[in-house]
Amino acid sequence: MIGTDRLLYKLTNGKFTVMNMSKQTGLTLITVGAKSGERRENQVQYVADGDSMLVVGSNWGKPNHPAWTANLLKNPDFQVNVRGDVRDVRATLLEGADREAAWTTMVAAYPAFQDYVAKSGGRELRVFRLTAR
Repeated sequence: MIGTDRLLYKLTNGKFTVMNMSKQTGLTLITVGAKSGERRENQVQYVADGDSMLVVGSNWGKPNHPAWTANLLKNPDFQVNVRGDVRDVRATLLEGADREAAWTTMVAAYPAFQDYVAKSGGRELRVFRLTAR
């Protein structure tokens, strides 16, 4: 499935992916690697929240944070591709009440995120707000 998704993304300049075709809201993070300094692209689900977007580092419930979250922490200014529309954004790691409010929004849209917490052994999943810059 991942290979098919990458091929669709490349052939359509990000306009179509398996995630988007399945009615999920997906985007591609276009970041700089925290360690490598190289361009990285990762497809993730997002939830629109006003003028911003919320993303969560679920890593499919694995015990460690996904590498792309470290990229956002080190280099918070980057780009996203939303169905072929490339935008400049800034990531903010949410904490406290802001994180809880965003988490509630994310779980309401995609209940599986709550399952990933249990599957990960209780890891607090990183939640980021992406805003236009």
